[in-house]
Amino acid sequence: MLGLVMQPGTSLVEANRIGAVAETLIRQVPEVTQVGRRTGRAELDEHAEGVHSAEIDVDLKRSERDRETIMAEIRERLSSLPAQATIGQPISHRLDHLLSGVRAQIAVKIFGDGTDTLRGLAEEMRGKLATVPGLVDLTVEKQVLIPQITVRLDHRKAAQMGLSPGEAIRVLQALTDGAHGADIVDGPRRYELVLRLPDQQRSPQDLARTLIDTPAGRIPVSSIATVEETDGPNQIGRENGRRRIIVYANTDGGDMGRVIADIREIIKTTPLPPGNFISLEGQFQAQEQATRLIAGLSVVSLAMMFLVLYSRYQSVVLAGIVMANIPLALIGSVAAMWIAGVSLSVASMVGFITLAGIATRNGILKISHYINLVKFEGESFSQAMIVRGSLERLTPVLMTALVAAFALTPLLLAADAPGKEILHPVAVVIFGGLVSSTLLDTLLTPVLFWLFGEKATKRLTQSEPESPDGAPEAQEAY
Repeated sequence: MLGLVMQPGTSLVEANRIGAVAETLIRQVPEVTQVGRRTGRAELDEHAEGVHSAEIDVDLKRSERDRETIMAEIRERLSSLPAQATIGQPISHRLDHLLSGVRAQIAVKIFGDGTDTLRGLAEEMRGKLATVPGLVDLTVEKQVLIPQITVRLDHRKAAQMGLSPGEAIRVLQALTDGAHGADIVDGPRRYELVLRLPDQQRSPQDLARTLIDTPAGRIPVSSIATVEETDGPNQIGRENGRRRIIVYANTDGGDMGRVIADIREIIKTTPLPPGNFISLEGQFQAQEQATRLIAGLSVVSLAMMFLVLYSRYQSVVLAGIVMANIPLALIGSVAAMWIAGVSLSVASMVGFITLAGIATRNGILKISHYINLVKFEGESFSQAMIVRGSLERLTPVLMTALVAAFALTPLLLAADAPGKEILHPVAVVIFGGLVSSTLLDTLLTPVLFWLFGEKATKRLTQSEPESPDGAPEAQEAY
């Protein structure tokens, strides 16, 4: 989905012409299969937009080029148009709008009191942000001067004519904006009757000469107010009681954390007039909050895993040997992320947590089997016993790892497929961790158990009436 924003005040005819040119340019990209466009949105729409705003839906086909390369070509082709383009997806645009108020990943909000000062600060900020690598679709919120008719009421003269300020404003508003007169019923149809001046009589001069009824008689508007044509902002954005203007942008698919760090450094070094301040918002806020939450829950999960293992083996050493599989799995995950070009995100962190459970399960299979061999099959603690236990548990460990790896393969190969943006990083993390944990667990867990597990094994086999996994060896089936 591509958002196209032209200058406010652009007519529907001109906006339609620019939109048609944009469609032609987009269709020149080889991967584009079809294009659809909406120009403006109805006033009662939940996402109302003027006719100066257009949304273009673009369908792509598979090719050798990745998605970011195609997006870069589309941006380059549209750069010649008198409009600002932001590229994303329908759902992400809606989420961005909910998080920051704009349909972009990053929003730099500048707060202050003067609209002219805000526009100047926004242009200055846009120039500085243009130097940040990886930042695209950099745009300043459209706030321009447009012709306006200004009516300034003279309260003293209005009081002399017997008009209160509120009544005078109501009369003037009825002349320009219209007043609801009645409802017309025509069968199943209903129409609102609105009374206002004709368009040809709504110029500043004609409006000043228009007669209105007052307790003192009919007088022209110019007797109680000054009517003139001036320039004013097309819109004034307010948030939390303060005026604000937004500079927004997207990333090119690279590391958002690095981009945000660069933006924060620019904001920190930008001088601001007294009373002005800057707020940085966007997708990264939700990601940072989720990252902190997941990090906290991960620590709690690891602590609970350790307690469960300790309660089963009654040994810090054996619990530590089992949990040593977690860093072994992380080695493969980090390597897979580097090879696939996947950055750390909430999705990849979820993959890390899932992988921790799979990796510790492999360690439990081996450690429990070693103890069962000593307890129920008369084996002594020796290298031969450890080799036997490792070989007997090699098949179930490989089976579970291979099944999971085969299930993740379609997600690994669908990095650019629509809807796979979250599942692909999870698959990369789990797949890479499975490879490294399976290989390293096969080699290192027996070694660690041989070096540090003898004392704990002898204590368990002499004190426990049954195997550590709760059943005799004969009942195990893998």
